[in-house]
Amino acid sequence: MVKARSAGAAAAAAVLLLAGCGDDDGVTTLTWYINPDDGGQQALAEQCTEEADGAYRIQTSLLPMDAPAQREQLARRLAAGDSSLDIMSIDPPFIPELATPGFLAPVPEDVAERTTEDTLDGALAGAMWGDELVTVPFWANTQILWYRESVAEAAGLDMDEPVTWDEIMDAAEEQDKYLGVQGVRAESMTVWVNALVESQDESILVDPSASAEELETNLDSEAGANAASIISRIGQEGLGGPGIASMDENQSMLLFQRDNGSFMVNWPFVWAATNSAAEEGSIDADIPEDIGWALYPRVDPDTPAAHPLGGINLGVGADSEHPELAYEAIECIVTPENQAEYFVTNGNPPSSESAFDDPRVEEDFPMADVIREALDSAAPRPQTPYYNEISESIQGRFTPLSGVDEETTPAETDTYIMEVLRGERLL
Repeated sequence: MVKARSAGAAAAAAVLLLAGCGDDDGVTTLTWYINPDDGGQQALAEQCTEEADGAYRIQTSLLPMDAPAQREQLARRLAAGDSSLDIMSIDPPFIPELATPGFLAPVPEDVAERTTEDTLDGALAGAMWGDELVTVPFWANTQILWYRESVAEAAGLDMDEPVTWDEIMDAAEEQDKYLGVQGVRAESMTVWVNALVESQDESILVDPSASAEELETNLDSEAGANAASIISRIGQEGLGGPGIASMDENQSMLLFQRDNGSFMVNWPFVWAATNSAAEEGSIDADIPEDIGWALYPRVDPDTPAAHPLGGINLGVGADSEHPELAYEAIECIVTPENQAEYFVTNGNPPSSESAFDDPRVEEDFPMADVIREALDSAAPRPQTPYYNEISESIQGRFTPLSGVDEETTPAETDTYIMEVLRGERLL
């Protein structure tokens, strides 16, 4: 969601060279592979290096921009026994794939206890594989419901109470407005489908730990049909706007900022981005005053929504030559104080509940309490070593939105996933 700086690639190359050459002063160098951000992880690396007082230094190495490319690079390096992977910033969906073959160094029990004592439930679930903590929660992310207060008021909706997808779709249709959703064939589609299914107390996978031959999916169900019905209506009735097929998180934010915006499911980055646009004059200065926020819309009025879960967890490579120091450094990185600092400087929410109590958080993010509540009820995407195959299958079958059919798409997706996992079909 945040673009890397132009010097990132050169800096990453320099880090790799330095890491391979060793250090003349005898201080152990730890390499931290980071995802692109606004410089927050680099700042934390420098801060924790200073606090280490010569015990170690942390150098950062920049991973590719998009999450699938990050996964591919980390998996290849880990499989090759690369010892430079001391610390890694890992997206939650890719953790089982890296943990199953033993690519991650075990998290020491005392480290696990100290780093998760106040972790929000959803963020903690995303750091585990099975019943074991295999990574340390760093920052978490979730989608909430953003809305134009003028539209909600005209629709007669009490936004202090839970609202449903049917209600916001009806409101948008009645007022000739557009819904901000992500209809592009990308990871965001899996995020959406999973949230819709989990919001009905169901899961896409029957047994996430099952082998490829025994893995069963659960989309061909009432929950899958309800999810497909919502997506289909938005696509077929044009509720997501004319460019829905290419609508990603940023594009849906831009749609929401226009006069025909109404409701939007999206990540917290939109708040800072919208305020910046208003200050720069690229959108009406009054738009931020018309924006409200609430918990994710429900599928069923009586069932609380399960919010999407994103973020980054920190893992240590199994072939790292310095796992003890790496976990010592991780403990420094993920302190609640550092998570709060990372939130206000980079816009990425904490996994720590107490970090939300920082006065700066409430000042910069007035919806922080809603984000915290959402993260506590967030549900990870399917946790399985075969996540990539499952996600790409869902993306392919649930796009374009106008072609989704509640009676056929869920069953076709189940069949497609099974055929891919059993080697009967290529993605």
